[in-house]
Order: sequence, then structure tokens, then C-alpha cells
Amino acid sequence: MKCDPNQFRAAPPSLAVRPRLIRQLFLPPLIIALMIGLGYIGFWVSEYYGIRTLSDNGERQLELHARTVESELSKYTYLPSLLELESSVSTLLADPNQETRKTVNDYLEGLNRRSRSRAIYVMDTTGRVLATSNWRDADSYQGEDLSFRAYFQNAVRGQPGRFYGIGSTNGEPGYYLAHGLEEHGKIIGVAVVKVRLEALEERWQRARLEAFVSDENGIIILSSDPARRLKAVRPLSDDTKERLAHSLQYYWATLNELEPLARERLNEGTEKLTFPANSEVVNDEHAVSYLAQTRPLNDTPWNFTLLTPLNDLRRAAINQGILVAVAFGLVAFLLIAWNERRKVIATRLAAREALQEANSQLERRIAERTADLRASNERLKGQIRERRQAEETLRRAQDELVQAGKLAAIGQMSTSIAHELNQPLAALRTLSGNTVRFLERGALDTASANLKTINELIDRMGRITASLRSFARRGDDQGEASLGKAVDAAFQVLSARLDGLPLTVHRDFANAQLQIDQTRLEQILLNLIGNALDAMQAQPAPELWLDGHMFEGKYRLHVRDNGHGIAPETRKHLFEPFFTTKPGEQGLGLGLTLSASLAAATGGNLAVEHPASGGTAFVLCLPLAGTQKAEST
Repeated sequence: MKCDPNQFRAAPPSLAVRPRLIRQLFLPPLIIALMIGLGYIGFWVSEYYGIRTLSDNGERQLELHARTVESELSKYTYLPSLLELESSVSTLLADPNQETRKTVNDYLEGLNRRSRSRAIYVMDTTGRVLATSNWRDADSYQGEDLSFRAYFQNAVRGQPGRFYGIGSTNGEPGYYLAHGLEEHGKIIGVAVVKVRLEALEERWQRARLEAFVSDENGIIILSSDPARRLKAVRPLSDDTKERLAHSLQYYWATLNELEPLARERLNEGTEKLTFPANSEVVNDEHAVSYLAQTRPLNDTPWNFTLLTPLNDLRRAAINQGILVAVAFGLVAFLLIAWNERRKVIATRLAAREALQEANSQLERRIAERTADLRASNERLKGQIRERRQAEETLRRAQDELVQAGKLAAIGQMSTSIAHELNQPLAALRTLSGNTVRFLERGALDTASANLKTINELIDRMGRITASLRSFARRGDDQGEASLGKAVDAAFQVLSARLDGLPLTVHRDFANAQLQIDQTRLEQILLNLIGNALDAMQAQPAPELWLDGHMFEGKYRLHVRDNGHGIAPETRKHLFEPFFTTKPGEQGLGLGLTLSASLAAATGGNLAVEHPASGGTAFVLCLPLAGTQKAEST
């Protein structure tokens, strides 16, 4: 390779000093500024997409746990109204006496124990507790005046009472459900059920979930962190604080506001909040950031808030930004070093330097190409492993779906099978009794004929159960199947549906040996013949054609019916999972999908044709036994 020596000749000292001095003064600050800028961009992009991913995951978690809280709250809704059915409760409200009070106390105690609620008690229309399930406890509600409670005031007016508060007797928090007890259209008392919801908090703590529930006043009544309980999520006015203090809903709690160090609204119901790590630290150095997602709870004025920590995400974003900045700095350093080296080498002999540079570039390209090839080879190996694992997982899932389809088919045929077995059993019962009487009379010929008939009936029942056992067992990926045997087995399983049906079956196929497991071939034929029978239910003269022939080393079997056919708008969805045109619970929508996948697994296929004469024809194409072995050799 020839090079122009003048191209690499160094500039005169008087001309080169000033540009070099300019580069030394301005290049380092420029590189540092670019590193900071690119690092911040990398941090911002990583944090943005990380928060969006956490938000999507949090939406699913929010819905799941919110529904759990709603289920827990609605579990006891029916319980207060149940007391209207107890006559002793009405008697107590009409005439309070010691004997009736004891009877109701015992009833409420048993009901509370069975329902696992905290307490159940009955009040008169003045708000005084007449009977309670905790009458044996020292802090019993017996005789308490609870007319100031909001749930009582709502229930005595005929409205459902729903209330969360702290008990004025023992200071225990709970969820109160109240119902006005009516008699002849008039409210004569109020039934109240108190439920403890601390189990939800314990469940959140075991799951390491950060969440809380705030009520209609904005007060946190349930929280995975006890320090947040009875804190206000929004500022409370002085009038509101005074009203809540008079109602004793939260007993003597101070109801301080839960003040975050920072709050950023991302979208509707989603915020980014920053709290101190503990109540004594109020600076940002030890702060904890959360992604707060809030959803209202159905049938209550409450809100459920899920907190997802962002500190790990922020650290990862910082590391990402630092990595981007360091990578840019390293690239810039390498470029500067390479540029300086190029300038030093340019002062040497042009030809020798050009040759060395060419050799260096060639070696570098070879090394890069070798590394690229090695990396591509590793990626290809990884993709091959992943593909094999995916194929194995798909094969296992396919086997499970095939088995589920078999069991579903057996379940749908259970009534017909029971009818099939009941007829021989009834005949066996009659013949066995007659045989005993004939033996007693000495009519041995008649008794022998009855025994032969019994033996034939037993053989018939054995064939029915044997076909079901063969159909229900799991198939294998390898094996050979007899077409004629599979067709007979399918008709045997469907025999209950064929009885009484004026079906004409046209058979025109050879008993070929096919490269597929016997039970899987039976599963495919059962699906195709069963679908044909469903399509011909309204046909006065149903006909079924089974035509087969060999074609290019494979066997093609046509299963055709003269039913109502398939609508054009539904034809493109035939082989989609869970798509079915059968009404109600008659189909799962998996039969054709499983049949097509089983045929494809052996190198065959399943197609559908729509004859001009009407009906539907499914074409099953499977390799002949021994074809794959011959090709592999």
C-alpha cells in the first residue's frame, strides 16, 4: 500500500502550538458538560420508563387488592338483617325482660361465633343496647347508650348503616354494619355487627405490601404501616376536626395530617410521593419515594391506595445515568488518545506508519469480526435452547389440553353412558332373578339361555367401559395408529348419541396404519364426527361420509356431513382457541384447535372444505406409518 507522506507530515511548531492550547483549554470542560448532560438524559429516560412499567404492574395489583378489601367488607352485609327472622329479638324489643334478654344474648353469642365477627348487638330505638354477643366480657356493650353513633342514626331512619370507628367502650377499632329491624312496616330496633379488619393489615404485612385505606373523611383507617394509621391524607378544617371529635368516631386520636416531603401528580389517581424514612428525619437524604395509585372501593365512600417504593428504581436510574456518562467519557477518552497517538505517529515515516496503521486496522477488524461471530454464535445457541424449551412447554401444554378435552367430552357424554349401562343392568337384574327361578324348577335350558344373555350383556358393558378407558388415557408423541380401529372406537364412544338417530354412514376408506398415537387419532376423529352429529341434529335424513385415499406418502381422510354448514362470517375463526358456535355450555371451543395441533405435530394437517351441495367436509391428512423413518434413513 502506498501512502502520501505529506498527508501525515506534522505542522510547523509555530502553527501547531495555538490549536493544541485551545483544545487543552476548552475540550475537557466540553467533555465534562456532555457527560453530565448525557448522564442526566440516561437517568431521566430510565426513570420515566421504569415508573411507567411499575404503574402498569401496580394497576393490576391495585385492582386485585381492592377487590379483596371489597370482598371482605361485603362478606358480613347480610348478617344484621338476619336478626329480623329471630322471634326472640322481636320479643325482646317489644318487652325487655331478663329471661328474653338471656335468650337473645345466647343466640347472638352463637351467631357471632359461627360468623367470626367481633360482636353482634341489638339496640332499641333510643340507642340503648338491650342484648349483645359479648355479654360475658367485662367490657360488654350491655346497657350502653350508642345513639350518638352515625350508624345507629342512619339505621333507625331505615337507611343502611355503614361506619368505621373506634369503640367508645374498649377503644377497639372496627367496621360497623347496622340494619333497622322492622315489624309491620315500623322500625322497632337496630341490629349491629362489628367486624375487625386487622386481618387485612396482617395479610398486607406478610406479603410486604405497602397500602392503606382512607375513609370518607380522608382518615387512614387501615394501613400496612401502623405509623400511618389514623392520619389524614388531606388537610382537615377546624370545623371538620371539631365535628369528628364530638362524634368520637376516632375516639381521642389527634388526626394529624400525613404530609409528604414532595408530591408530584402523574395522572388521574396516580401520584409520586416522598415521605421521610421515619418521623424524626425530614430531609431528602433519607427520604423514601413511592408511586401512589388510588382507586375508590365499590359500595363504600372509601379509597384504596397502593404504594410502590421507587428508591430501587431511582438507584437503578442513577446507575444507568452514571453508566451512560462513564461510557461517553471512556469513548471520548479513547477518541482523544487515539487522535493524539495518530498525531504522534504522523511525525514518523509516512510509508512505514501507513503500513503499520493498515495492519492495526486489519487486526482490529478481524478481532471485532471474531468477537461478533462468537457473540452471534452464543446468541444462536441461546435461541436454539429457548426454542427447544418453548417447544417442550408447548408440547406439554398441548398434552394437557388434549387430556382436558377428552375429560370434557366424557363429562358431556356421562348421562348417555349412564343410560347405556342402566339398560344392561336392568336386564341383568331381571334375567338373574328369572334364572334362579328356572333353576329351582329344573328348566336348565331356559336358565342356560338366560346365562348366555347375561354374558353378552356383560361383554357389552365391558366394551363401553373399555372404550372409555382407552379414550381417557394420555397419548404419546410417538406411535402408530390403525385408522379402522380409531373409527370404530370413536363410534363406540358416541354410540349413545347414535341410538335412535336415523344416521346413514358411508365408509370408503382403507384400514391404513398412520404415524400418530392411537388415542390422539381417536381424539381427532371423535371431535370431527361429534361436530358432524351436532350439525345434523335438525336434519331429517342425516348422512355421514368417511372417504379416504393415499396422496404423496400421506393418507387423506374426508369427514363430510349434510348438515346446515358453516356461516361465511365464522369460517375464518374455526381453528381459533375457545371459539364455538354451539349454544350455552355445549362446547369449549377447543376441539378443532386441538385436532389441528395434534395433526400438525405429526407432520400432517387438518383443513375444511365447504361443498356446493351443502354441509361441511373436514380433510385430515396424516403421514403413513414408516414414512418418517424411511425419510430419516
